[in-house]
Amino acid sequence: MKALNSRPCTVGRNPFIHELKFTMTEKIKIGLMSVTVFPVRLLLVSFFMLLAWPFAFTASMGRSDYVIEPQSWWRRFVDLCLRAIMRAMWFCGGFHWIKVKGERAAPSEVPILTVAPHSSYFDAIPVTMNMCSIVTKLESRSIPVWGTLISYIRPVFVFRSDQDSRRKTVEEIKRRANSGGEWPQIMIFPEGTCTNRSGLILFKAGAFIPGLPVQPVVLRYPNKLDTITWTWQGPGAFKLLWLTLCQLHNPMDIEYLPIYTPSEEERENPALFASNVRKLMAKALEMPLTDLSFDDREISLSHGPLRICDYSSLLQFHQLVCRLGLRAGRSDTLLQDQASRARELQGERLSLQDFSQFLNLPVTHTLTQVHSLFDQCGDGLIDIRHFVIALSTVHRPSQSMETLKLAFKMFESEENGYVLEEDLAAMLEIMLGVREVELSGLFSALGGPDTAKITYAELHHFIEQHPHFVQDYLDFENHPRKCSQPKSCNGLSHSKDD
Repeated sequence: MKALNSRPCTVGRNPFIHELKFTMTEKIKIGLMSVTVFPVRLLLVSFFMLLAWPFAFTASMGRSDYVIEPQSWWRRFVDLCLRAIMRAMWFCGGFHWIKVKGERAAPSEVPILTVAPHSSYFDAIPVTMNMCSIVTKLESRSIPVWGTLISYIRPVFVFRSDQDSRRKTVEEIKRRANSGGEWPQIMIFPEGTCTNRSGLILFKAGAFIPGLPVQPVVLRYPNKLDTITWTWQGPGAFKLLWLTLCQLHNPMDIEYLPIYTPSEEERENPALFASNVRKLMAKALEMPLTDLSFDDREISLSHGPLRICDYSSLLQFHQLVCRLGLRAGRSDTLLQDQASRARELQGERLSLQDFSQFLNLPVTHTLTQVHSLFDQCGDGLIDIRHFVIALSTVHRPSQSMETLKLAFKMFESEENGYVLEEDLAAMLEIMLGVREVELSGLFSALGGPDTAKITYAELHHFIEQHPHFVQDYLDFENHPRKCSQPKSCNGLSHSKDD
């Protein structure tokens, strides 16, 4: 992809994938622990969780979600009991010694604690140690036993069914943050999802919108075998619980960094505030920054016969179209409509002004950046069909065959439904996120008389018959920044600056 004025997307190891591999010694150890220590630990953990429930239930009775009541002596007693019970529960789970570095600031001084990296449900340990509030989905309240404990810490609930939920959540955070320490501190995981701790993904701005000082908190799990990480692709919650309880000891470090007071510029720009805190925390963790966000997980985890091979260029495109408001609420009907309009243009290349009219958007810096991504020959003109293919790819990354069908609809001949080899190469370059797609292997395997063109039905049938179609029948440069060949004038362009 062409270098833009904005900082290029930096993506290393996929943070949404966690793989566990065991040596024979580890397998034997887990087997022995499973029939000896695991049942005892599970019983004790369950006992302490059930023991905590009546305390949390009693203390939560009659409380308002929006008004803080005076902390009576018996509520303080319940709070101390719950902290002791929860610490005993974690101890029984193998978290014997939790190393705490630094000091937690008082709620009146810092109302918000930003915690990262978020990688597991075990990240609840610092929450239960301090009984801080959190931001969580409303459905969490319905979880048996655990839901009562969550309600006790007075969380900020997110109503996913409410279209205005994000604004209301931010307003509630601001209201509590400006209470002068009356409300409990809010522990916020600004990444917004669990990752494998290979890098800090982009922070959401919610914790930084109030413009108040925050205290960064970094978590470390220096265990040799990572049975902690629970992310989008990898072992499930119950398997990780079993494996973690089978470990002799589960070390954990919690470090409270110095209070971060935002500058005037950061108060006015929450995104800048979030970015600077993220850099500070990454430095403390000695961890790289990864320019992925919660919203990018589907792209990075795409699957199917035409799953994305190199998602760096598509991620950059995705971030830009999100700024334009083209991603949220994008329906298949709208994509079909855009594809029909693009087909009517019959390959006519559009200037920036024409592109603006096609999308019914004003010409802005972001729109100019999107347009430049597809300006392959540097003449200020783009093939709008390439844009529609890219938009469909990031809208439904795991429905690649639907995107391919949409692409054929725009490129195919009206007479016989054929698509030329060069046009198919352009489609696949965009959909796979690669460059210089070579189709000689595909057409050689087809062996028909018209080897320079193909219909959707023929290609669909071929892909069904060959599940490893991309690996076996396509050739391309998977890492364009290492390529010294001239760039293609089809699809998304690439350069060494990717």
